Amino acid sequence: MVRHSPRPLSSEVCEPEARDTPLFYNLTVPSPLLVFRKYGPGLLFVSAVTYLGFQIHWKFEAVSPLVASLVSGVLIGNIISIPGSFAPGQRFAAKKILRFGIVLLGTQLAAEQIIELGGREILVVLVVVATTFSGTVWLGPRLGVSKSLSLLIATGFSICGASAIAAVDGVVDADEEEVAYAIALVTLCGSLAIAVLPLLRDVVGLSDPHLFGAWVGASVHDVAQVIATSSTAGNDAVHSATVVKLSRVLLLAPLIGVISVWIQRPSAGITPRFPGRKAPLVPMFVVGFIVMVTFRTIGLIPDDWLTPLKKIEQWALAAALVGLGSEVKLRDLIKVGGRPLLLALTSWACIGTVSLLGVKYFA
Repeated sequence: MVRHSPRPLSSEVCEPEARDTPLFYNLTVPSPLLVFRKYGPGLLFVSAVTYLGFQIHWKFEAVSPLVASLVSGVLIGNIISIPGSFAPGQRFAAKKILRFGIVLLGTQLAAEQIIELGGREILVVLVVVATTFSGTVWLGPRLGVSKSLSLLIATGFSICGASAIAAVDGVVDADEEEVAYAIALVTLCGSLAIAVLPLLRDVVGLSDPHLFGAWVGASVHDVAQVIATSSTAGNDAVHSATVVKLSRVLLLAPLIGVISVWIQRPSAGITPRFPGRKAPLVPMFVVGFIVMVTFRTIGLIPDDWLTPLKKIEQWALAAALVGLGSEVKLRDLIKVGGRPLLLALTSWACIGTVSLLGVKYFA
């Protein structure tokens, strides 16, 4: 009787790693422990610095929690040596948590806020945003500012400051130093607006609180800065400023969609966040933003949810800026030079002038 040797088993069966590894790992789903070991240290660090940023905001209400968190992250990242094990958590905050915060930003907006404006006011907002954005993007390279930094400054000044800059960083592969510089510039000019615009109110002939509020809402960058500036003219000015400002914020989604498609063109001279991939018409986090605006508009988000959601959104965006800022080195920031400051001041003058003319003579 002839005995045949047994057939060798395939390597898939014989390899101990393949036989002993649970299906849980074969599906490339990491265990909670591995996830925590990778991201936990950095996220705990980001959470602690974010809390510090909010402590500063609670003590000095004029200071935005986003700006306080960013500055805290930058300073701590340059004063102490952050362990390399923190890096995955820092980057997770700077990218994933950022997008979550942008989605939640949509819960604060509803279509009726646009409808509340008249047709002329809507047209003024569109012209202000388009002129400021395109003018800044065009002028930046001619002043010697990189195209990516010009794009960040243009978006921050034309839409909603730090939040818009962070959103653009989700689709553009900009340096951390450029993002931090753009946020610093938009914060500087927005802070100057709090002092300068009320002084110019009577000079430019905007004694009417509604008109002054509309000018502030169309020209000042951060929502908190808009409220602080317009409050000098009373509640009517604050209401007008807030409505106009939120109409600018609603333009964030279509603008990001346009940017994400435009930067795929070689002639744009800007590196996409994910080069080589076919870009969606609108990034998924912007789709989420639009969905939240829709839910708010049709009443699926109750009014009593807005305050808690706003707090979560602020914490998420602040944490994202900590993750970003803590990887910024001041020596690299200084190398950027003074030309971006000139671009920012020009962009600020542009949005202030165009919005003033629109509000005073057209709206």
